[in-house]
Amino acid sequence: MQYALVDGERMQPFSGGRGACPTCGAAMVAKCGPRVLHHWAHAGRRNCDPWWENETEWHRAWKNLFPEDCREVSHVAIDGEVHRSDIKTPTGIIIEVQHSAMSDDERYSREAFYGNLVWIIDGRGFRHNFDIFHLLPDPGSNIARDIVWEKASRPMRGAAAGLFFRVSEGQRDYPEKDINKATLRFGLIHSLHEIRTEVEQAYRGHHQYDWVRPRRTWLDAACPVYIDFGDDHLVKLELYDESNLPCVRLVSKRKFLHDVMVEKQAGDIATRFYPFGVGNDGSDSVAVSAP
Repeated sequence: MQYALVDGERMQPFSGGRGACPTCGAAMVAKCGPRVLHHWAHAGRRNCDPWWENETEWHRAWKNLFPEDCREVSHVAIDGEVHRSDIKTPTGIIIEVQHSAMSDDERYSREAFYGNLVWIIDGRGFRHNFDIFHLLPDPGSNIARDIVWEKASRPMRGAAAGLFFRVSEGQRDYPEKDINKATLRFGLIHSLHEIRTEVEQAYRGHHQYDWVRPRRTWLDAACPVYIDFGDDHLVKLELYDESNLPCVRLVSKRKFLHDVMVEKQAGDIATRFYPFGVGNDGSDSVAVSAP
């Protein structure tokens, strides 16, 4: 933990420090060795919050981006269940910063307990298994209404470069079938290069992606999931449109940090888009670099 109560005040760890847990009141001791991240630990007992994980430098760095009174905030349910969120913003959004693996049961329990929650996942350990492919137009744009994209993956190089069907052509060629964005999976195949200019004009951060050997619990999450690969943007997991195409949306960390402090609902973060452009070389692919 980053904070304990010392003489009734929240304090960060210091050499030889002793205090009390802000959640359960148990005795705490400061751990300030030269080879460990300075932290408070319960003296002689396990952490009172079973959801708490040992902090990494990455974890602590995220918490330090927020004011001190937003960090390690205790929450008590009606039945007396108590947990500490990593971050709670002034508008009531809970941010859980997660480095280690998590079971489906624990993820579901946390989402049910906090409700207005957003996840930030440490993606540095699996960045080489995560490919971000061609850009996509805003799913609410005019051009997107007539397009169903072929799912991209590492082995499917054509789809990774952008292949799609047109709903209007499917309705014209197969009038006997119920053709719409949710059902169209066949027809004349088109390539992104045919509509590149229009797609770039309607771009709002969406891309196709492929996650090899994914951590599946995050694909099933009910609350927004943002992956941090160590770049200046976060990668938000989404479904693109009625076709249920998995996609990601790139959100600058700067915008995320602004929005999470002013928006009231986790789902409203980054819904107001400010363009940050595509690559200077004209490429529509995004390289996920190491931190």
